[in-house]
Amino acid sequence: MNDSAAPTGAGSTRSAAPAAATSPGPGRRLRADAQRNVDALLDAAKTAFADSGVDAPAKQIADLAGVGVGTLYRHFPKRSDLIVAVFQREVDACAAAAPELAAAHPIEVAIEKWLERYTEYLATKRGLAAALHSGDPAYDELPGYFLQRLGPALESLLEPARAAGQIRRDISAQDLLYAVALLCIPVPGEGVEYSSRMVNLLVDGLRCGAQSA
Repeated sequence: MNDSAAPTGAGSTRSAAPAAATSPGPGRRLRADAQRNVDALLDAAKTAFADSGVDAPAKQIADLAGVGVGTLYRHFPKRSDLIVAVFQREVDACAAAAPELAAAHPIEVAIEKWLERYTEYLATKRGLAAALHSGDPAYDELPGYFLQRLGPALESLLEPARAAGQIRRDISAQDLLYAVALLCIPVPGEGVEYSSRMVNLLVDGLRCGAQSA
C-alpha cells in the first residue's frame, strides 16, 4: 500500500468523487460480505489513524478489522484510497446527522447537538492531518467535498433558527464551520472536552446576538 497525503482546509468548492477503491463500478453494488469488510476496514482505519497517524501499519488495520492484509489491499490498493474513504465517510455521517437531529429536537437544540457532532468529527480528523496537509494531489478534492456536504447540512439547521429569531442573522454556515474548526485546534494538555466547552460558548454567542438584534 503506497503512502500518500494532502490538504485538509475547506478552501476549494469542487466536489470529490467517492473513493474508487470502495466502488464496484457503475450500476453495481458490493456483495454484503464485501461491504461488511469495507465497513470494518474503515472503522479500523479510523481508530488506527487516531492512535498512530496515517502511517499505521497495514497489518494493524487489517487485524483490527478482522480481515487479512490481502483484503485491505483489494479494497484500498493505495494508502491514499483508504485515507480519502475514511475522510468522506466521516463527512457523510456528520452531514446525515443534521436532518435526523432536526426531526428529533427543537431547532436550537438540533444546532447545538450537530455542532457537538461536528466537534467530534474534527477531533477524529486530526489523525488524518499529516496526509491531508502534505500537498499530495490525491486529496485535492477533499476541501470541496467537506464544504459541499457539511455547508448545506448546517445551513438546513441555521435557516429556520434565523427565521424564528433564535440565532443572529449575520453568520453563514461556512463562517460557523470555520469558527468551530479554529476553536478545535489542539491546545496542549487539553482534549475534545475543552473544544466542546469553547464551542458551547460560541453557540451562546449566536443566541445572544439574536436577542440583541
